[in-house]
Amino acid sequence: MENELQSKVKQSIQNLRDKQARIYFLVQDTKGNAKASVRLIYQMAKSLKDNGFNPTILHEKADYSGVAAWLDKEYMELPHKAIEGQNLEISPEDFVVIPEVFGYVMDQVKQLPCAKIVLTQQYSHMLETLQPGQSWNQFGFMKCITTSNKQKEYIERVMRQSSFDIIEPYITDLFTPKKTPAMPIIGIHTKDQSDAINIIKTFYLKFPQYRWFTFRDLRGLSEKEFANSLSECFVTAWIDNQSGFGTFPLESMKSNVPVIGKVPDLAPDWMTEDNGIWITDQTLFADVIADFVQNWLEDNINPAIYEEMKKTVEQLSDKQKFESTVVTLFSGYLNSRADSFEEQISKTEE
Repeated sequence: MENELQSKVKQSIQNLRDKQARIYFLVQDTKGNAKASVRLIYQMAKSLKDNGFNPTILHEKADYSGVAAWLDKEYMELPHKAIEGQNLEISPEDFVVIPEVFGYVMDQVKQLPCAKIVLTQQYSHMLETLQPGQSWNQFGFMKCITTSNKQKEYIERVMRQSSFDIIEPYITDLFTPKKTPAMPIIGIHTKDQSDAINIIKTFYLKFPQYRWFTFRDLRGLSEKEFANSLSECFVTAWIDNQSGFGTFPLESMKSNVPVIGKVPDLAPDWMTEDNGIWITDQTLFADVIADFVQNWLEDNINPAIYEEMKKTVEQLSDKQKFESTVVTLFSGYLNSRADSFEEQISKTEE
């Protein structure tokens, strides 16, 4: 005769097979500021929701700012729940996906019976909130999703007991070339504000003849404002030494704006010699920008760079491919967990 535990496990299996198992995605509160890592989480959750899964956006505080101010109101239509002041319903068939920066949350949820996945978009942050010697598997996180092969290879060497999957971000159609000619504006996007300030001041000091060119800081804008501002530039400058994927250069390329960038510590999979102007010595930034400015004024930019930019972003602009990857991956997670539960049932029945 079937006991209560077997009945609950069978219900869990049914929920997994029917895609009704809850998938919780924990996000940071950006306080209304645009953040590519949070955007990717929302895109993943929406892809799952649109394909019959049961995702929920999880945030720490009840007064969560949301993403409507900078992303899109449609993303706020996804189910949301706060951890603060609520008893979350967590069942064995459920999944919790936690970004790498929430190491302290991993410790808090280690006793939960659900499946646990780490989402690592920024490899440089993955040890920040862990104690020396601690690894994800100590908290029950045996799977990791990351965004590139290079990042996967690095994390594998550090967190050896976890298994790894890749979901590459896609560049949305919000980024399009402007139909009117580009303006004498140099877009700039750096991880550290001081890098941007240093480039701008050095450029004007060394090349006063180009003072009529304007630098535009492209941080802190909504998605639409950012895309529009980017398309008005004729070139962009980018520094993010610890970038895990590098969405900004790709957004720039899709807007048909060449990029002058510092090669990050982990050079992205998409980066080639010909799809941008890549430098390794940051002190040369002002000189390289000035050289590009002169060539632009003389209409002497090699058209090959625009062709290579187009080829690069074509591979990373397929929304259907992104959704298919997300759906296939999570279908596999759910079915694999259902299989393990069925194995347990069969053992107890024997």
